[in-house]
Amino acid sequence: MLRNRIGDAFAQIDEQLKQRYDLIFNLVEIARGYMVHERTTLEELANARNAAQTATQTAAQNPVDATALTAMAHAEGALAGILGRFFAIAETYPDLKANQNMMQLSAELTTTENEVAFSQQAFNESVMDFNAEAQSFPAVLFAKLLGFHRAALLQPLEAGAEQKTPVIPL
Repeated sequence: MLRNRIGDAFAQIDEQLKQRYDLIFNLVEIARGYMVHERTTLEELANARNAAQTATQTAAQNPVDATALTAMAHAEGALAGILGRFFAIAETYPDLKANQNMMQLSAELTTTENEVAFSQQAFNESVMDFNAEAQSFPAVLFAKLLGFHRAALLQPLEAGAEQKTPVIPL
């Protein structure tokens, strides 16, 4: 039952991330017409989106696999870093910044990011409940025999650059 809750909780994350990937795809398509000189950034963003989507699909197959969750967190972190750079560059294009579709997609992406964070918290709570139950008596006697192993927590989906203290040039 608790293992099923982990799967259900991950399914919520998966659903939110699918929505996020669709929004990012649409952002890239809108920006493509405005940011003709930023082709490399748009390609990096599209590639990072695809890599994150693949990592999420892999993790969805076994949401208690620590290796898959770590790969997903790294892919999502890379995507977040490139997405941040994309928005910084987009700020230099006034027509793009004023585009109604771009503003709407940006707002939807912000909402989706919040929903991903809430879904991640619910997933981690399910994992903690599962791990606590597997370590309690009498379950601890049978857990390993029945193939139940400690489930991994999902680490924050942040870019490596966001985890470091920013350096402000003088």
